[in-house]
Amino acid sequence: MEDRQKRAWVVGASSGIGAAVALKLADAGYLVAASARNEKALDLLATEAGGPVQAFPVDILDRDAVERTFGEIEETMGPVDLAVFAAGIYLRDEPGRFDAELVSKTFGVNLMGTSHCLEAVLAKMVPRRSGHVAIIASVSGYAGLPGGGVYGASKSALITLAEAIYPELKEKGIAVSVINPGFVRTPLTARNDFPMPFMISAEDAAERIVRGLQSMRFEIAFPKRMVFLLKLLRLLPYPLFFAVTKKMLRADRG
Repeated sequence: MEDRQKRAWVVGASSGIGAAVALKLADAGYLVAASARNEKALDLLATEAGGPVQAFPVDILDRDAVERTFGEIEETMGPVDLAVFAAGIYLRDEPGRFDAELVSKTFGVNLMGTSHCLEAVLAKMVPRRSGHVAIIASVSGYAGLPGGGVYGASKSALITLAEAIYPELKEKGIAVSVINPGFVRTPLTARNDFPMPFMISAEDAAERIVRGLQSMRFEIAFPKRMVFLLKLLRLLPYPLFFAVTKKMLRADRG
């Protein structure tokens, strides 16, 4: 009899949202392949999960390594039903100074790294006409905000990518979700020295994400108040939009 246990690949599972999602999926009955560069952190995660999580370290900037690793995952665990791409970096913009190297590093991980993973997964899922891919972007991708222009642009690119591939992949039997969290308590946000309203824990975020994935929602965005405010901001005429973001910049400077 065919083993019907579902299998998930979580990329960026060494800490933060990715680690919490991996554990939550394991609790939900999935066999989870956890990937990141930090092999030690992945081993600790697998130990904490107590069995259903297996470590598959990989550097997502290496396209060939991503393809090989995903092949190893499917050889070891069987066909993957759900892939969650949670890897990402945040490098803060310095007001008044534009750094192209910051753009290269941020887009390298957030967009290209995710694209390498997406490419590897879809090469297997599309012929099977089955699967679900979930891209973790951010509410910062809704609008250009002071101090986060590069990070927000990378997340906006992921949102646009998810919107574009959704109808294409639906015709091939593949579900697509985009996940837009607000501020989540993680090692990334721990370095921030500015106000972070509506902050939630990584465990709370993972609960919301897994619930949304199980409901097959396209957009999983939270917390609702922050999502509403940023989507409303995006709808404002530019004079009003810039009046608001100018106040945000002043508040950020203290």
